[in-house]
Amino acid sequence: FPSHDTGDEQLFYLLLFFVALFALVRQFFPRYTDTLFTLFFRATMRQQQLREQMLQTPVPSFLLNLLFIFTGGIYTVLLARYYKVLPNIDFWWLWLYSVIVLLGIYLGKFVVLKTVGWILRMNRASDVYIFVVFLVNKMAGIFLLPILFLLALPPDQWKPVVVTLSLFGFAILLLYRFFVSYRLVRSEIKLNLFHFFIYLCAFEIAPLLLIYKALLTIVIRTN
Repeated sequence: FPSHDTGDEQLFYLLLFFVALFALVRQFFPRYTDTLFTLFFRATMRQQQLREQMLQTPVPSFLLNLLFIFTGGIYTVLLARYYKVLPNIDFWWLWLYSVIVLLGIYLGKFVVLKTVGWILRMNRASDVYIFVVFLVNKMAGIFLLPILFLLALPPDQWKPVVVTLSLFGFAILLLYRFFVSYRLVRSEIKLNLFHFFIYLCAFEIAPLLLIYKALLTIVIRTN
C-alpha cells in the first residue's frame, strides 16, 4: 500500500507537508517545543510553571494538535490497508472520515471533561487531565512522522516490523498517559485507582473502538 487508490507521489508530498508543519512550529516556537519535550521526557509534569507557559502559547499547541489529527488519520488508513480492512473505499475519502472521527472524539472528550469538571467543581483536576491527554497526543503526532514514511512508501519488507513497533509505541504512550494523569489528578482530588481504570476504559479504549465502528458504518452507507 498505499494501494491503487492513491499514488505514492501525492502521499509523499502530504507527508512532507506534515514534516514542514512541525519544522515551522519548531522554528518559530522553539521555547514551546523545548518545554514540550522537557515535560514529556524528563518527567517534570508536576512543574506547574512549565504547564502554564505552554498554555499561554495557543498557536503552536493548536498546530501540533492539528498535526496529530492529520497524521493519526493517515496512520489509521494505512493500518486499515495493511490489515485489509475496508479495502474498497478510496484512500483519501477514508482519510477524511478518519480525520473527522478523530476530531469529533477529542473535541467531544474536551467538552465532556470541561463540563464534568465545572459541574463537580473539579476544574483544576479536569484541566490537568486534559493537558496530559493533549500533551501525549502532540508527542504521538510527532512520533508518527517517521512511521508514516516507513509505512506509506516502498519497499514492503520492513512494514510488518514497523506496524508492530508502532502499535507497541502507542501502547507505551497510553500507559504513560494513564500513570502520569493518575498521579497528577490524584494530587488534586481523592481518586481510587479502580475508578480511574474504569474511566480509562470508557474514555480511552472505547473511543478507539468507536473509530473503527464509525468508519465501518460510514463505508456501509456510502457503498
